[in-house]
Amino acid sequence: MTAIMIPAWIDGEMQPVEKLDAHVRGLRHKAVSVFLMAGGSLLIQRRALGKYHTPGLWANTCCTHPEWNEPDADCAVRRLAEELGITNVHVEHRGQVEYRADVGNGLTEHEVVEIFVVETDADVMIRQNPDEVMEIRWITLDDLHAEIAATPEIFTPWLRIYMAKYSKLIFGSET
Repeated sequence: MTAIMIPAWIDGEMQPVEKLDAHVRGLRHKAVSVFLMAGGSLLIQRRALGKYHTPGLWANTCCTHPEWNEPDADCAVRRLAEELGITNVHVEHRGQVEYRADVGNGLTEHEVVEIFVVETDADVMIRQNPDEVMEIRWITLDDLHAEIAATPEIFTPWLRIYMAKYSKLIFGSET
């Protein structure tokens, strides 16, 4: 299997870097996060236990790293299909955020993230990829905030950061 090369900054210049190497070295790198909304609810996923970091933790609908020279919106659409089998959706770009977080096992996410939101119906067809996702569920934003406050350890660091610092950008409100 060929190593996935992602865009990362080294000495101020964006270069292709192997994905795992970017996390081992804590390099600042590009990422994409998608939030699938139906009414007032967000689809969240519990990461598969085979993931190399943060296995079994709850995260936003999907997230990934664009491959070298892959447009961000194309990456968001690709990853929705790969992780959840969701196709034929329009992704709306909501902005860019940056965060740095320890994700365990000596790995660091230092991401410059393009945020995308998809508005859909709750009956959207979902086919989970078991190599990526072990569980999904719909949750209101208020309930998600409450669960993160009560049990932060079951959520990925980035979802906790998104909900605490970037709710207005992502969801258009302070919730």
